[in-house]
Amino acid sequence: MRPKPVLRRKKSCDFCRSKSLDYLNVRILQRYVDSRARIKCRRRTGVCAKHQRRLSNAIKRAREMALLPYK
Repeated sequence: MRPKPVLRRKKSCDFCRSKSLDYLNVRILQRYVDSRARIKCRRRTGVCAKHQRRLSNAIKRAREMALLPYK
């Protein structure tokens, strides 16, 4: 007997659902940075490509303003 295939639900982008993306909102940005202060990839976060580009720019701006660590 074959094992049943695992059906995974496609992640929907948080920012497409009218969540604002701003470099000053550190609480939201921390969710997309891992423990070693690296930006998480799209596959893990479920963010669309357009918002992933904006997210990485927002994280980099927050690092410049010393709101997030470079580590």
